[in-house]
Amino acid sequence: MGKISKDEIVAKAQDLAKMIAETEEVDFFKRAEAQIHENEKVRTNISTIKGLQKQAVNLQHYGKIEALKKTEERISELEQQLDEIPVVYEFKQSQAEVNDLLQLVASTISNSVTDEILKSTGGNLLSGETGSEIKNKHCSH
Repeated sequence: MGKISKDEIVAKAQDLAKMIAETEEVDFFKRAEAQIHENEKVRTNISTIKGLQKQAVNLQHYGKIEALKKTEERISELEQQLDEIPVVYEFKQSQAEVNDLLQLVASTISNSVTDEILKSTGGNLLSGETGSEIKNKHCSH
């Protein structure tokens, strides 16, 4: 097999990204995300949390420790309320599933590249040693 350019690899990665975007996991994520934006209670809660987070940054900057503590407690309460809304739970689940899929793809690519390097150098897949590593280990005795 000839040498492959970075551009060819990037093109294949873009193809892979399109395939991932068409999975059930991503489709479910898109639907859940749309439902979140359609839910008035969720939108209001998120908006309030964002405002409180900005306020918390200012309070921290000015050293208003007690007010900061109360603001952080309020943020925590609102986040807990959000988490209790079924559509938010579903969204977070779908987000985790998409993340898991991306992690699986990344680790599969990484492991496969390592295996290909080991195989192409005459190395040992089980020990994780390249061919030159094995050869030099035996020569140095």
